[in-house]
Amino acid sequence: MKIKFCGASSGVTGSCHLLTSGDHKILLDCGQFQGGKAQDALNYEEFPFNPAEIECVILSHAHIDHCGRIPLLVKRGFQGKIICTDATADLLDIMLKDSGYIHEKEAEWQNRKGERAGKEMVEPLYTFQDAVDSLQFIEPVRYDQQIRINDDMKVVFNDAGHILGSAIIELWVTENGKESKIVFSGDLGEVDRPILRDPTYIKHGDYVIMESTYGSRLHPENGRSIKELIDIVIKTIKRGGNVVIPSFAVGRTQELIFEFNRFFDDNSEYKKDIENVKVYIDSPMATNATEIFQKNAQVFDEETKQYILSGDNPLDFPNLVFTRSSEESRQLNMDQTPKVIISASGMCEAGRIRHHLKHNLWDKKNSIVFVGYQAAGTLGRAIIDGEKTVTLFGEDITINAEIYNLEGFSGHADQDGLFAWAAAFQQPPKQLFLVHGEEESKLAFADLIEEKLGYRPVVILGNAEYELDMETAQILNYKEAQEEGVWYEDVQNVRNKLSGIHDNLEHILYNADLAMGGKNITEEQLINIKNIMQELDKATLNLGEAVTEHYNSFASHEEQSEE
Repeated sequence: MKIKFCGASSGVTGSCHLLTSGDHKILLDCGQFQGGKAQDALNYEEFPFNPAEIECVILSHAHIDHCGRIPLLVKRGFQGKIICTDATADLLDIMLKDSGYIHEKEAEWQNRKGERAGKEMVEPLYTFQDAVDSLQFIEPVRYDQQIRINDDMKVVFNDAGHILGSAIIELWVTENGKESKIVFSGDLGEVDRPILRDPTYIKHGDYVIMESTYGSRLHPENGRSIKELIDIVIKTIKRGGNVVIPSFAVGRTQELIFEFNRFFDDNSEYKKDIENVKVYIDSPMATNATEIFQKNAQVFDEETKQYILSGDNPLDFPNLVFTRSSEESRQLNMDQTPKVIISASGMCEAGRIRHHLKHNLWDKKNSIVFVGYQAAGTLGRAIIDGEKTVTLFGEDITINAEIYNLEGFSGHADQDGLFAWAAAFQQPPKQLFLVHGEEESKLAFADLIEEKLGYRPVVILGNAEYELDMETAQILNYKEAQEEGVWYEDVQNVRNKLSGIHDNLEHILYNADLAMGGKNITEEQLINIKNIMQELDKATLNLGEAVTEHYNSFASHEEQSEE
């Protein structure tokens, strides 16, 4: 059996792992890369496999970094099954369509901008219709239901407690008459969180692929974050400001609604301070997702079910307002009444949240509250890392608003939660692969497992393929795979640095345009800057190919020297 890590190997996005056994090829997830230009460019590269040869996609959950390239996979030839839980199937209908729509609109915007600069037109990664076309391949299943994929493979989905429908995958593979069990954690949630059940502990697994997003960090207690959030809202409203919360449309938004509902139901001494404050959910996808949550109450935890049985809708309260139209969204920034705005996307890379940041970041009366993980390279990460100025829609915005990062709301298990899940195996897996984490996080978590459990996981540091001997459980090409992964990691680091230079030059160009208006720069100088920008664009697009060619040439020279 071979396992090829094709995404979420150098960071936390683009989850995609290829399993090959005999004539069977299946994917665990097919997610989109997120986190700035360098990561986005990865989405346009060819898959490191032939999509037409993939028998099925086993999907852990509906977040875009796990499902967002499924329409592209279909567009490039995949015609197999997409197996996921029934709740995930419901969410995919809105997630993928919304993603296709966003890709179309981004391409339109780039082409309008590019046409003025004399650049070639770009195609969207995929379209709304591509997303619709991909939905026909979905085959929903229930939790704890064993499904036979083919004569040699069967699968069970277990609740991961991360978002609605999220799953831990148990996959049994028979090869040469011997059956082995592969466990894929997907994204693991925290215990004792609102709405969702706790993640399932798996007792046995031969080969485990495990996420490590927070492998080096602990969350504050969730209760403390809820109190902090309410305190922030009260303080901000009293000074006449808005509270803007970038939030993932699926999962985090519904948890926030649940917590605000509990607050407004409670006779807290603080309630009078904000009892008339409106809480706006300004995301059509979040609105649709909330409706899907309400119709999938069978997978809620017991506390939430008791709310429903008592006649209280835990995902609604009088102060809650859902906005659907663009005009309603624009009006929120025209209205001077203090308010709470919850809007997608959670990492501020697309969607209406960027407009709300443009209108609120500059004003010191306002507060921006982050309640989820911010991947490296995203706008959200730049803001919480202390950037003083960001560019939104071609305009420099100075950050004067108060910035908060409430990690207690994270939908991911922290280091303690991850360790508890890994320690629940009754005996150590034959191989444990750590993915879906930044390098520091994976290495720290591997050290903890080695210290506490006595074995060393394989830390995946880049796209590489590992060949397993199913009899001995040994990795047959460990050294080669590690070297390939490190090489891939180095290439990505170069790409990220070049992307950063590109962003800085865009900032320079923007200010040069402003200076041009003030006659402080000649037209010839401005043209030269634009020429540099275009050359850098070409360099960014061709970097992977150029570096690989250089590496191959170097490797060939080394071989000749050895001879």
